[in-house]
Amino acid sequence: METVRAGIDIGSRTIALVVLDGLKTVRSVIEDTGFNPGERAREMVALLPPEAAVIATGYGRHAAKAEFAQRVVTEIKAHALGAGCLFPGAGTVLDIGGQDMKVIALDESGDVADFQMNDKCAAGTGKFLEVMAGALGYGSVGEFGRDSMAGSPGTKITSMCTVFAESEAVSLLHRGVDRRDIGRALHASVVERAFGLLQRVGCEAPLVFTGGVALNPCVVALLRERIKGAVLLPETPQMVGALGAALAGLKK
Repeated sequence: METVRAGIDIGSRTIALVVLDGLKTVRSVIEDTGFNPGERAREMVALLPPEAAVIATGYGRHAAKAEFAQRVVTEIKAHALGAGCLFPGAGTVLDIGGQDMKVIALDESGDVADFQMNDKCAAGTGKFLEVMAGALGYGSVGEFGRDSMAGSPGTKITSMCTVFAESEAVSLLHRGVDRRDIGRALHASVVERAFGLLQRVGCEAPLVFTGGVALNPCVVALLRERIKGAVLLPETPQMVGALGAALAGLKK
């Protein structure tokens, strides 16, 4: 019976792979999804030992099941398991990825008690921040997040729609508003979106923040300010779903 289990999270922007030997992580890697996620995922699992069991999650999980994965697990379950492993006693998980936002309430056993997600549009997601970084002339989302930390409060972005919010941002830029202030306002709109979901589910401390947007320092700072509490950050927040998928392989 195999002891090596691999969790693969095939998302819209990245594919993350975590390999467990028992409970020990022996390999972790993350790559851009690219234009052919199926091919990229096959390349990543091709290097695994033949006895490894592969558990897939994310947008591409069903395609993976059809080709190479033994099982699939929902992103909700995967992020709950991953966050609970890294931070035992976690009460709530906030996951913001490339194209969706999820809030997961955990019970005392670490199981999913409730969840809410926004996957109907790009508002409040990594894609939203990517578009806004480009509109304001930043070379990367990382640069956008760091520079927006120096922005002052007071500027508002009222639209949640990515297209209209971009139009608002450009209009403010043309009126001479400092782009760091506009950036802060855009990041604040993401946090307000998350806060609304957290209120609907009930934000029980401690809150674990997962997904690629958890790497954005401005979102993290404004979230801590908004919820008036601690936000726990995994070392590699974009790997939590893959870790959870691998852990799901330990459960019958």
